Amino acid sequence: MTTDGQDDIYDVTILGAGPTGLFGVFYAGMREMKTKIIEALPEMGGQLTVLYPEKFIFDVAGFPKVLAKDLVQRLVQQAEQWDPQICLDERVVGLEYVREASEGVPPIIKLTSDKGQTHLTHTLVITAGIGAFSPNKLDRPGVAQYEEKGGVAYFVKKKADFRGKRLLIVGGGDSAVDWGLNLKDWTHDITLIHRRHEFRAHESSVVELRNSPVQIMTPWELLEVHGDGEHVTGATIKNNETEEQRTIPADVVLLNLGFKASLGAIADWGLKSSRRHIFVDGFCQTNLPGVYAAGDVAQPNEGPQMGLIAVGFAQATIAVNVAKSFIDPKSKIFPGHSSEMKI
Repeated sequence: MTTDGQDDIYDVTILGAGPTGLFGVFYAGMREMKTKIIEALPEMGGQLTVLYPEKFIFDVAGFPKVLAKDLVQRLVQQAEQWDPQICLDERVVGLEYVREASEGVPPIIKLTSDKGQTHLTHTLVITAGIGAFSPNKLDRPGVAQYEEKGGVAYFVKKKADFRGKRLLIVGGGDSAVDWGLNLKDWTHDITLIHRRHEFRAHESSVVELRNSPVQIMTPWELLEVHGDGEHVTGATIKNNETEEQRTIPADVVLLNLGFKASLGAIADWGLKSSRRHIFVDGFCQTNLPGVYAAGDVAQPNEGPQMGLIAVGFAQATIAVNVAKSFIDPKSKIFPGHSSEMKI
């Protein structure tokens, strides 16, 4: 990566090093743009690295299935061939225009980080994923105590940590269902409880789960986590229709209850936004000149917000190519086909 001084002006700065941001860096490199990427976390990959590095992803073109951490590795390799400036463990908290855009002259945008650093750029592509997020926690006896000791978890960093364990999964969304399927061959056994009969997950995954060895219990919910002071030994659960209670054995409780997410400091930059999304047009442009958004953080003014990696790749491609034309009006938005380029 490059080591230019912080006051150098970049053609494009990409905010967020998840899959959408990393693919944006690749496309910016193909357009010969001087590129910087800033990530609030100490490593690249976004949610794929933090939440589910060892989960398989099935809907990335060209891969029947790929581990999240392997996809990140390939995206980083793809992006780094253009030698971008990479800034990790740095959260951007402020945006202001040093120079406004005028005919034929792009703006200069100053970004300020929580470390007191400033970054100058002509355009900004926000690929901040779901923004600042934290897991929804459950206020039940024993949860906080054994969360500190590792017996209650919200994320899976290594499947090997669950080898031979009796696992209780709490939740009914994609994460709960996917981890039931991904961990069934690692654990001693899995019980998955959900407070409703219906699951909020991909239909095919739910069908696969119902045909797996995972014991599914609905509509049950967690009442208490038990342990010996150091390790989890079981949990009390309740059927919320019959009020029946049971205590079942467990070594680990995995809580997949969703996340609280917000735009954080981005919400104060004057962008048209909702609590979690930035509104964009068909060119991925926001209401601020030279500022674009792509991926999970972007809400099209027309059409659905999909929240898929495949959509993020497409939006990053659009945003970067539109940004190229914005700072260099002689350049076409369409970049040409990569098969015709010498890379």
